[in-house]
Amino acid sequence: MSRYTTLKVLFKRYRRPGDIVFAWFFFALSVFLLTQILDQTAYKSSGKLFSQPRFWPAVSLTGMTFFAALHLLASGLSERIEGRWKEVIVWGASLEYAGWFILYAFAIPYIGYLGGTILFAVLLVFRVGYRNRAIFIGAVCSAIVTVLMFKTFLQVKLPAGQIYNALPDGLRQIMLTYF
Repeated sequence: MSRYTTLKVLFKRYRRPGDIVFAWFFFALSVFLLTQILDQTAYKSSGKLFSQPRFWPAVSLTGMTFFAALHLLASGLSERIEGRWKEVIVWGASLEYAGWFILYAFAIPYIGYLGGTILFAVLLVFRVGYRNRAIFIGAVCSAIVTVLMFKTFLQVKLPAGQIYNALPDGLRQIMLTYF
């Protein structure tokens, strides 16, 4: 005997805290993107429908909007559960780390890849709540290994820090090349 006796049980929807906020946000985003399709894509008078530059983005955004509307409808019809705004606050708190990354990307041209990576590794370890000296040493070591891996071994071209201009000529060239 199957554990699903009816279609209603099979398709039962379990609502989560913050679901309605996510549904509204995703629906608004998809409608906004769909309204921008005429300005952001082109239509060529010659050519088949399926080869038009606008066709497949329009299909995907129409589907996205349709399913976002269904999700919004289902969220609105589901029973309300507590904890909506607590969940939204957790989502917002996770955006803090995107801010850290943006700050890191802005700092690299000024303090260099080595200095920036070490500084932000230590700051993030401190931000997470670790206060053990060994953890800070581990963060510095992993930052140095990361810099050596990307800049020295893989030779990824990264912007040089303006702070390197204050170094003597020989040391400056080594720092620009390898760190």
